[in-house]
Amino acid sequence: MANISLRHVCKTFHNGVVAVRDCTLEAAEGEFLVVAGPEGSGKSTLFRLIAGLETPTEGDIYIGGVVVNQLFPQQRDIAMVLPNHVLYPELTVKENLAFRLKMHRMPEAEVERHVQEVAGLLQIDPLLDRKPGALTSMQQQMVMLARAMVQGHKVLLLDEPFVHLDEKLRAQMGKELRELHKRLGITILYATKDQAEAVALGDRIAVMKEGFIQQAGAPEELYASPANQFVAGFLGNPPMNFLNVKVGADGSDYTFTFGKSAVRMPQGWDETGVLKSYVGKNVVLGVRPKDVHDDPAFVEKMEKGVVNAEVEVMESVGGESYLYLTCSGHSITAGVDADAMRQSGEQIQIAFDMEKIKLFDSDTEHTIWR
Repeated sequence: MANISLRHVCKTFHNGVVAVRDCTLEAAEGEFLVVAGPEGSGKSTLFRLIAGLETPTEGDIYIGGVVVNQLFPQQRDIAMVLPNHVLYPELTVKENLAFRLKMHRMPEAEVERHVQEVAGLLQIDPLLDRKPGALTSMQQQMVMLARAMVQGHKVLLLDEPFVHLDEKLRAQMGKELRELHKRLGITILYATKDQAEAVALGDRIAVMKEGFIQQAGAPEELYASPANQFVAGFLGNPPMNFLNVKVGADGSDYTFTFGKSAVRMPQGWDETGVLKSYVGKNVVLGVRPKDVHDDPAFVEKMEKGVVNAEVEVMESVGGESYLYLTCSGHSITAGVDADAMRQSGEQIQIAFDMEKIKLFDSDTEHTIWR
């Protein structure tokens, strides 16, 4: 096992494209860290920098406390699995696992020991005499993991390794990977654009956008206290509702107006007084679908968060139901009781749980409240 430390790492390519910018990130020894972000956010370049396949323009990369900027990939004690990695189709699973070991002229007995050890860990012993064409997609992924691990590396980099699997198989592979991590305690960095996969797998998540780490922390920390609007919108399914609102002050309340609708919040809730400087200005109000209610009892209780809305569509997924609504020209999604029956075009009242809203600066997108 080894820890990984990135300190102000940047990567600018010869064509001027900045792929990674001022990246500072720590992965503790034995940690399962997920780097999550949309396509083109810089995840793959970041992993290639750690693996030594790219050289940083600025900054330092430490593995096990040692600066590795000038070390070749094979000197870094890192294994990496890419989404386009394939097995040699003409070789058996055992031969695939042994291939690189033999290339390094490892003695035959040592090769056999390493292959059997990793095959046992990943429980693929029965597959050793088969060829890749005789394996299921999930079995092939397990073999690719085994091939990466067979040389006993201290760090495992997985760059969207299961992207070509369907949702059910990805979930199964994720479960197997978590179990493997528990058994081995190896340091794992895992890249994905799927927020649900990130939350399910990671001890911590580093959310990346446009080459920059937006925020890193435990999944529940990022969900409850996002640093900015992007992180708030990236985590959660369905995603957070965002409304462009104007801040006002009315008596002892702040008001947040959008179109003909407005919600209110006691000024006393703003303990730091940050919202005073935003009165008369526009901000972004964020509220998660689960914190938007149509239940009459909640609507009556949260009277300062009540607005009128029109039902566009009601959708039921498993035991959950969602209302897709229009309110003063804004689209809003509400998570409602599975027994609720709403019709398209129906006029209803909904209430925001005002204790759960987030407010973001319209210019910087930084979180300014909660």
